[in-house]
Amino acid sequence: MPRKLIQYSTQLIDNNDIKAVTSALKSPYLTQGPKVAEFESKVARYCGVNYSVAMNSGTSALHGACFAAGIKKGDEVITSPITFVASANCILYCGGTPVFADVDEDTALISAEQIKEKITPRTKAIIPVDYAGHPCDMDEIRRIAKKNDLFVIEDAAHSMGAAYNGKKVGSLADMTILSFHAVKHITTGEGGMVLTNNKDLYDNLIKFRTHGITRNVSGDGPWYYEMQDLGYNYRLTDIQCALGISQLKKLDTFIKIRRRIAAAYKAKLSDLKEISLPTERTNVRSSYHLYPVRLKSRRSIANKREIFQSLRSAGIGVNVHYIPVPLQPYYRNKFGYKTGDFPAAEAFYQSEISLPIHQKMTSDDISFVISAVKRMLKKYS
Repeated sequence: MPRKLIQYSTQLIDNNDIKAVTSALKSPYLTQGPKVAEFESKVARYCGVNYSVAMNSGTSALHGACFAAGIKKGDEVITSPITFVASANCILYCGGTPVFADVDEDTALISAEQIKEKITPRTKAIIPVDYAGHPCDMDEIRRIAKKNDLFVIEDAAHSMGAAYNGKKVGSLADMTILSFHAVKHITTGEGGMVLTNNKDLYDNLIKFRTHGITRNVSGDGPWYYEMQDLGYNYRLTDIQCALGISQLKKLDTFIKIRRRIAAAYKAKLSDLKEISLPTERTNVRSSYHLYPVRLKSRRSIANKREIFQSLRSAGIGVNVHYIPVPLQPYYRNKFGYKTGDFPAAEAFYQSEISLPIHQKMTSDDISFVISAVKRMLKKYS
């Protein structure tokens, strides 16, 4: 009987989560009720910020952050090519132009030096992406932003619970976005959030997620409301927030499990000459959303498809994160990007494979992955 596939990441739902959702289903509120505000408050407290706005996906949270920052036609926003397409698409949604800065070779995080080279008079913001759960060099990015009067929107979809210079991700930028998709550290099914310490940005985000409507105005009576901006229906439900509140209680435990798996991989795979393991900088505590390894030899890189398929056939749900965004057909056609424009990002993509890492993995799963990786790569030694 073939072994059940070990996913690269997946959710862990327990009886407490189910009870929380059941309780929400039995309450008078299914959509915008008290659980939304409770979830927002608890995440804000956990991350050390004053304000948080729950939205129905990480993508809508990115869109909202760009809106609140005032991104519009003619503006440029610098972001990373090694990310999911939403990190760049959110700029287009507001009429702006994504500008990609290449990544550092060791971490695949956006390069601060490359950001400096991409700044023009039209640059309005920077969206650094905490790839794989490892925070970017936020001190340097904030220095660059301050010098050039730019917003910083940290895409922390991978890094909730991670730390940078001893501070939890969430308070390091003008706005920080989180994702609660099923493969993330905690889940609401789909869902996202924007964190900020700026009251004006918070007010704009609250309006944006509800059609641009506010009731915080005087008018004909207590029923009065105004649509002041073109917003969207990006609201998260009470049902989902009930799940999020329950999941949040386990976040630190989930991250400990992920870090324990990463430590096991490092201990058992670091002597392999065929791959390099993820870098964790000394001032960072990664939350390890992903465990990206890189093939090193020309032979193994040339045979990446075969290695990938062999691992999948063995029951290991490896994946690849990510195809550089500028090389997607839409971005090639619209902006004229071509192969060779982002050499570090492209080299990373050509060699990267993500190994399974998540809170449902057992000790047997971890040992099985390690053994299979060693076995599969032996032929390329």
